[in-house]
Amino acid sequence: MIIEGRKVLVTGGAGFIGSHLVDRLIEEHPAALIVVDNLFLGREENLVEARQGFPGLRLYVDDATNLERMREILTAEEIEIVFDLATIPLPASLVKPIWASQVIFELTLNLCELCREGVFKTLVHCSTSEAYGSAIYFPMDEKHPLNPHTPYAAAKGAADLMVCSYWQTFGIDVATVRPFNAYGPRQNDKEYAGVVPRIIQQILRRQQPIIFGDGEQIRDYTFVRDTVEGIVAVAKNEQTRGKVINIASGRACRIKDLVLSICEVLGFEDGPVYAPTRVADVRRHLADISLAEQLLAYRPRIDFEQGVWKTVEWYKQKYQREGLPSCSAGLAPGRGD
Repeated sequence: MIIEGRKVLVTGGAGFIGSHLVDRLIEEHPAALIVVDNLFLGREENLVEARQGFPGLRLYVDDATNLERMREILTAEEIEIVFDLATIPLPASLVKPIWASQVIFELTLNLCELCREGVFKTLVHCSTSEAYGSAIYFPMDEKHPLNPHTPYAAAKGAADLMVCSYWQTFGIDVATVRPFNAYGPRQNDKEYAGVVPRIIQQILRRQQPIIFGDGEQIRDYTFVRDTVEGIVAVAKNEQTRGKVINIASGRACRIKDLVLSICEVLGFEDGPVYAPTRVADVRRHLADISLAEQLLAYRPRIDFEQGVWKTVEWYKQKYQREGLPSCSAGLAPGRGD
């Protein structure tokens, strides 16, 4: 499928992965590029580079759970392809599980229904590796059972099943991408912050980084540029329709090693401190990406060490601009090797 010359919409497009996807989609030369984001976690500043590269970019600050409003936007903009990235973060589902679960499910259900009605043609749904729960076997392929540990993961898994049902029952043009542990610039660093920006901020504040649990938890960290490359590749390949596709690095990394890598890049020698394990934290995640390799010729391009360096440098510059206390003095410069 060709994206060039098509009219494209991204829900959650002012968020972390969403804004990087918008940047990547510009390279496909769409006829129109629309973002719908209620700015719960997304930020308009995440779209600054996209607006420079695509001046016609339009942002609707709207709630994608509003079915009629989404119908209006999709119809008015004559959208052909929708990327479904809007969500509620996992930690919010631990505080407001009913609200978070309903929103996550409705975001996807609405788009499935509008696609069934013919309001737009193609839906690319973004899932999460959290739907798998902790690994029953290693590495985790797309046939791995869904065993969610949190309301967030359960709602995302339910949304995935709804997508599958609409494909099976109504034949909608849809594919599901299941990313593993994306990290990189623009990841949320405030309320509901991701582990990577949280650790970077702690070190830049001269605080020892906190590891929850023993640090032996395994994750499959994927630099966000590789994540969005996979999402675009799934959209362009019609062999993915009706399928779930893992997008990841295929490389195991302990939480402890992630933290130590960030400490090394920043020249921080005190090391981490340990805190009790967080509620419902999965123990092991490692993706089998052979399906993406076979269908999409997918290969992650940014290795872990390079990705950590790029991410740390981006946050250092951000915090220096914002005047974060102690963000620049007394730490070794980041290394690019």
